Amino acid sequence: MTENLNGIYRILRKTYGKQGWWPILNADTGLSEYGGNAPLNEAEIFEIAIGAILTQNVAWKNVEKALLALKKNGLMEPVALFQARDDRIAKCIISSGYYNQKTKKIKNFLTWFREFEYSFEKLINLKTEKIREEMLGIKGIGPETADSILLYGLGRKIFVIDAYTKRIFSRLGFLDIKDDYEKIRKLFEKEFKGDTEKYNEYHALIVLHGKDCCKNNPLCSNCCLNLICPSFAV
Repeated sequence: MTENLNGIYRILRKTYGKQGWWPILNADTGLSEYGGNAPLNEAEIFEIAIGAILTQNVAWKNVEKALLALKKNGLMEPVALFQARDDRIAKCIISSGYYNQKTKKIKNFLTWFREFEYSFEKLINLKTEKIREEMLGIKGIGPETADSILLYGLGRKIFVIDAYTKRIFSRLGFLDIKDDYEKIRKLFEKEFKGDTEKYNEYHALIVLHGKDCCKNNPLCSNCCLNLICPSFAV
């Protein structure tokens, strides 16, 4: 291994350019817009939170359809969504898969969020660890979802780990694909010398690289990391 996590970031950034995550849906076009327009308003942070729940185990294009349906039905607002019938929500988010389970997860999240009067402003003075602990106590909210909300929605410096991260960096020799979430997160937070914006960009770059190149059946000949990847020679 000739590159550390910082070097990998630089290679990916040079290859793919700025990603500008998290994508915010344009209700007129039905497509996500990228650009990282922080600071975000409450409506955008809420959309990020709901999107983070909906994107569990599904491609983003299917989440876009679900978010658009929620918006068109006047449900992309905390109180309206909390008060809506479960079957109405499920019908809107059917494209995201596991729609009945995700409806329950959304309602569970909103039950917690109601304690803060549906306002992310109320979370400002809470430490990141406290918010994370509380969100992980919500049924259906795992570490990847919680950390996505914290990083992309609330601008907290926490590294998001997903299946792409495990796949890419196990092939690169940084970790064992069986390592648990917290072990990998702590590795990145210790070794990667980046601020919150770079945490944001790094995860976005990892997702793009894993989706387009380092797939289950990797396209190694086209990979920007193949010269430093031990798996390329296998």
